[in-house]
Amino acid sequence: MADQGELFPAPAGTEPSAPLATRLRPKEFEQLVGQGQVVDVLRRLTRSGNLPSIILWGPPGSGKTTLAGLLATETSARMVAMSAVTAGVRARLRTVLFIDEIHRFNKAQQDAILPHVEDGTVTLIGATTENPSFEVISPLLSRSRVFRLEQLDREELKKVVERGLEELHATIGDDAMDALLEVARGDARVALNGLEAAAALAGEGAVGLDHVEQAMQQRHLLYDRAGDQHYDIVSALIKSVRGSDPDAAVYWMARMLEAGEDVMFVARRLVILAAEDIGLADPQALPVAIAAQQAAHFIGMPEAVLPLTEAALYLALAPKSNSALTSYGAARELIQETGNEPVPMHLRNAPTGLMRSMGYGRGYQYAHDFEGGVSDQAHMPEKLKGRKVYAPNPRDLKSGK
Repeated sequence: MADQGELFPAPAGTEPSAPLATRLRPKEFEQLVGQGQVVDVLRRLTRSGNLPSIILWGPPGSGKTTLAGLLATETSARMVAMSAVTAGVRARLRTVLFIDEIHRFNKAQQDAILPHVEDGTVTLIGATTENPSFEVISPLLSRSRVFRLEQLDREELKKVVERGLEELHATIGDDAMDALLEVARGDARVALNGLEAAAALAGEGAVGLDHVEQAMQQRHLLYDRAGDQHYDIVSALIKSVRGSDPDAAVYWMARMLEAGEDVMFVARRLVILAAEDIGLADPQALPVAIAAQQAAHFIGMPEAVLPLTEAALYLALAPKSNSALTSYGAARELIQETGNEPVPMHLRNAPTGLMRSMGYGRGYQYAHDFEGGVSDQAHMPEKLKGRKVYAPNPRDLKSGK
């Protein structure tokens, strides 16, 4: 009988009732589909007997757990899986410790592993769908090698499905195969689970498009509000608006909202975009974004998508100017360069007689007393006269004096 903590207990992959994805889990490296370069490196490391601690980083269904299992069969060390570090690291013999979804372990839990990795008691294999730079503590990350697994491409995923068809003694139509591959989006586990369900619906006949559609329904959108997908899709939204692409702007915003993103987070991004990327080229953009934020807050979902979509389209179609961003950046650099320059005396506040007697406010020119409402007095610190922070954009409504 396998140890309670063993990664793959012997019967699990052989029971006829096990899920298809489990029954088809590769038993050797040669059976793996995709991840060629990573697999080559890992095979050499295991055969050399110097397997380091590693982090397998990749999307769901890309083979992280499978690779960990293959490493278990290739190493002479005992391999255990842990679902919680609080159980303690009891190993005294050299052990390979597999932690799936290591990004869900908090800092204290990861700290508990560190001494055992440092002294060589355990070799860590962590699997994560999230960027380990953000999710794994630095001391642990520095003692591990990170391997990035890629989403399976269409042809690789098709090979996985074909193996599943052989296992099930089933056939599938071309349109059904296309639909299955499209919905699975590179996730081998989703593809095999969907195939198994579709084959059950088909009975003795070939798997058809209707069987795949019934089996798959609508796949859960890959979007983690705290992970890479969150930041990648937010980035795509921002760059689509900035790039004046209304189609992509609404698409990426919809991806976020349909996946359950906080409505106010989306609204805040639109407000920031209105000032950062449209700015003085169309000052009405900011009120539009603010109105969308207030409307979305007032009415809530699902109707909130309407004012947010109106704002996203407006911002994408508006002329662009980033002078607010560049001007503030230039001012900040000037401050870092020159320090705390004193306020010119004529600009200082003079609420008391003593301050006025000391020259505070003396010589100030009230702008409204001059033609056009503009005086010729200096407003920058004495040592910074003539220095500019605003670089007029030709699209600004008023690009300079």
